[in-house]
Amino acid sequence: MRIDDSDRLRYEFVDDHDVEFIWQLDQDEEVMKFINGGIKTSREEIDSVFMPRLHAFRNPSLGWGLWRVIEKEHEESIGWILVRPFGFFTPQPESENIELGWRFKRKCWGKGYALEAATAVREALRDMGVETFSAMAVPDNVRSIRIMEKLGMEYQRTQRYTDDIFDGDIVVYGQSYSRYK
Repeated sequence: MRIDDSDRLRYEFVDDHDVEFIWQLDQDEEVMKFINGGIKTSREEIDSVFMPRLHAFRNPSLGWGLWRVIEKEHEESIGWILVRPFGFFTPQPESENIELGWRFKRKCWGKGYALEAATAVREALRDMGVETFSAMAVPDNVRSIRIMEKLGMEYQRTQRYTDDIFDGDIVVYGQSYSRYK
């Protein structure tokens, strides 16, 4: 899969050489607030938990994995976009429903980067024929929910989400590409 540059951003598929970038992004307690309560991720956790989980769903030809988001003007890596089947680590993964997620440096919040990047990913997936995508957040993460709504996603449900590293209530928003063809 290829993601075309957007106005301010370009995208690179994350590989094992990006471990330092992933770790650094997780060193801001505010970035981690709605992911794990604000606990910085240790380098050991990146190596022993995060990267193996990424490798479990990573499929470059389908675009499944993480996409590094780079602000073009300063060539700065500012965050990433996740692409994988919804519920991948649960007993009922949905291979036809692609989950989008995002994590950005706090200094980039409120500038529309996550929306711009998620839109670019949506267009790339649409070009590949993907018809349904979803995103999830804890109910208090109003910034992420606002991005979902700006993407045109609609609230679908609140549910309990449980996998090896998370157990809690989430809200799920979704959208069908077929409505836009």
